[in-house]
Amino acid sequence: MDMNSVVSEMRQPAKATAEASAATKRATPKPAKKAKRATVYFEVEILDAKTREKLCFLDKVEPHATIADIKNMFTKSHPQWYPARQSLRLEPKGRSLKDEDILQNLPVGTTATLYFRDLGAQVSWVTVFLTEYAGPLVIYLLFYFRVPFIYGPKYDFITSRHSVVHLACICHSFHYIKRLLETLFVHRFSHGTMPFRNIFKNCMYYWGFAAWMAYYINHPLYTPPAFGEHQVKLAVIIFLFCQLGNFSIHIALRNLRPAGSKTRKIPFPTRNPFTWLFLLVSCPNYTYEVGSWMGFALMTQCLPVALFSLVGFIQMTIWAKGKHRSYLKEFRDYPRLRSPIVPFIL
Repeated sequence: MDMNSVVSEMRQPAKATAEASAATKRATPKPAKKAKRATVYFEVEILDAKTREKLCFLDKVEPHATIADIKNMFTKSHPQWYPARQSLRLEPKGRSLKDEDILQNLPVGTTATLYFRDLGAQVSWVTVFLTEYAGPLVIYLLFYFRVPFIYGPKYDFITSRHSVVHLACICHSFHYIKRLLETLFVHRFSHGTMPFRNIFKNCMYYWGFAAWMAYYINHPLYTPPAFGEHQVKLAVIIFLFCQLGNFSIHIALRNLRPAGSKTRKIPFPTRNPFTWLFLLVSCPNYTYEVGSWMGFALMTQCLPVALFSLVGFIQMTIWAKGKHRSYLKEFRDYPRLRSPIVPFIL
């Protein structure tokens, strides 16, 4: 057997193996590509909640679109209704949907019907608060300095001879300056705006009571508290203690919500002793606020201040009860020992 025959015989098995491997590769089917899942778009019909008139029809809305996104789409066809003044609901008389609600998570089909209500012209909460609080500060000082046309020419720009009057002015001014600074640098609002008409209602309340209180406290015939300095000193301690407590609660609430978010968490006491009131009430900021005005009423022994404290207490109790119910509904593990505003009572 010559050398060429030997080499040829050695190559044949290798060639056969290669051909078999190639055939196997050709025979093995390639894995099929996964079919892309088709996106199911929504159709959103927006009707007037009062007249049931069709206002807008949105086609091919992404399933993960939020109510805020839908409001922006709606604004394109109705520019007069900017997002802040829109209220979208699942039922004509139902509750407003939250901006962060996602369309595909709502109890609607792929063809959704939403009902629109106009909330009216809106104004930012910051603007409202600044207007509310700047007014009493200026109004009180006008009475304190006894500008003309208030008490008569005889008393123009004449200061009171009673030290408690000066102390009351300092405390009143401190309170509203604190509120203005908190509005600018501390508070984080879950809602960006409120109806414009509310600014008049709120200002009438704060400005009117400020003028009524200031008129009597700074009046030339004003008489100091019945128990003199001891009553005033006790009142100042109560006032300052509650002011510090109120500020501490506002800081604690601010730290619960990161900037730019609407996250809601259960508020708990921190290392600051003033926040320990969270163990007993849901809204200790209101508790401290009422305590401040009670101290101010005790300090001045003035009926308008007492009435302002009472009205404020009633209003803040309503707000506190609403927040307390909201906490209980939203958080299953919310502490049951807490009361809305007054420990163990209210």
